[in-house]
Amino acid sequence: MNKANQGKTGVLLVNLGTPDSTKTGDVRKYLREFLMDKRVIDFPFIFRWMLVNLIIAPFRAPKSAKEYRKLWVERGSPLKFYGEDVANMLQEELDDNYVVALGMRYQSPSIKSALEELRNQKVAKIIVIPLFPQYASATSGSVHDKVMEIVQKWQIIPQINFISTFVEEPGFYKTFAKIGKRHLDKHQYDHVIFSYHGLPERQIRKGSVDNYCKLGSCCNAYHDKNRFCYRAQCFQTSRLIAKELNLSEDDYTVTFQSRLGNDPWIKPYTDDVLKDLAKEGKKSVLAYSPAFVADCLETTIEVGEEFKEEFEEAGGERWDLVESLNDDKDWVLTLKDLVLKN
Repeated sequence: MNKANQGKTGVLLVNLGTPDSTKTGDVRKYLREFLMDKRVIDFPFIFRWMLVNLIIAPFRAPKSAKEYRKLWVERGSPLKFYGEDVANMLQEELDDNYVVALGMRYQSPSIKSALEELRNQKVAKIIVIPLFPQYASATSGSVHDKVMEIVQKWQIIPQINFISTFVEEPGFYKTFAKIGKRHLDKHQYDHVIFSYHGLPERQIRKGSVDNYCKLGSCCNAYHDKNRFCYRAQCFQTSRLIAKELNLSEDDYTVTFQSRLGNDPWIKPYTDDVLKDLAKEGKKSVLAYSPAFVADCLETTIEVGEEFKEEFEEAGGERWDLVESLNDDKDWVLTLKDLVLKN
């Protein structure tokens, strides 16, 4: 049987999402949908509802709206338009037996609309690729949840393959290394930081296999016991990129950013480490943010601007951010490989 008789294959790319605009009301709407996800804030519903709707969204939305205005360009949010560009580029790389659609976990274009687009094309199989390199319950796990919530209502459910992580996909870490090398070829840095979005420690422990996780040296090696531990995957990502750049263990540090609330989050914290580096006399730092495949608030603004300001205030002189994968051709070819292998 030839492939044409087997039906088309749908490819669903999913990223986190972005407000529809930089207006405070749209940002508040986005925050409410995002933070009410039970996998993001894993509290019982009533406590989560009160925390999000009475405290976080009302008070955080105006500040976040200002930050989004710094990020926004003529085409809108980079995370969204780079997602659209990559989806179009991937469609061009694949033949007519594939249909590529983009969905956002929160806001638009929604996962539901993207799945409907694939269903209308009568696909026989769907490959779901959450655009989060490292698996976490709050990101890739949430995407899996949402997809199944939608398709379980379909009369005919096609075969569905989920890509949970692509940390060790050569095209992923080699492309990030290539982009960083452009900076290293122009300037000699005293240190490199790999800053990842943080998670509450309790969420890491919930996913621990055989109680292996100790939130410390257990991440120094990558194997079956911690293959789906978010923190361990972050350390593995850093090791792979560092190897491509010929960095020694002393040349770089793995850190975590964007913590929320008073509960302990995975360490070390980026804002603490950058101050320590400045005190140690490290004057120039190159910062990576490999938890994201497109420029967004957490990369461009938090790592690129806020941490730069903190580093300089602490005595540092140069802080540069490595751009995300965005619409890099090698990144698109990596996605193509993922599709063809699955």
